[in-house]
Amino acid sequence: MREDKQLLMITHLSQLITLILGFGSLLVPLAIWVTQKESVSKMDNHGKQIINFQLSLIVYALVCIPLILLFGLGLIGFVILGLIAIAFPIINAIRVSDGKATNYPLSFSFIS
Repeated sequence: MREDKQLLMITHLSQLITLILGFGSLLVPLAIWVTQKESVSKMDNHGKQIINFQLSLIVYALVCIPLILLFGLGLIGFVILGLIAIAFPIINAIRVSDGKATNYPLSFSFIS
């Protein structure tokens, strides 16, 4: 297994592709993880964290939809989710480049 910090950084940052294409924040990191988890050191762990984070964001977004009817709370939730979806991939890409452990708070463990 080879160590490849740049690919790990790209995997974290690939979640931001939604800002450009409108979709892909789950698909692109999933494709990178599935194809590289056997050949890149720590890719399996990082990939699982990213997929769990993206699936958690989907669950939180689904919870926000009915909350829109309750005084617009869902709209506030969507704004917060958007900020989290942008900030944490960037923060964790920086942490990978510095050799530190990554963390996606509020993530459910769908894949362990």
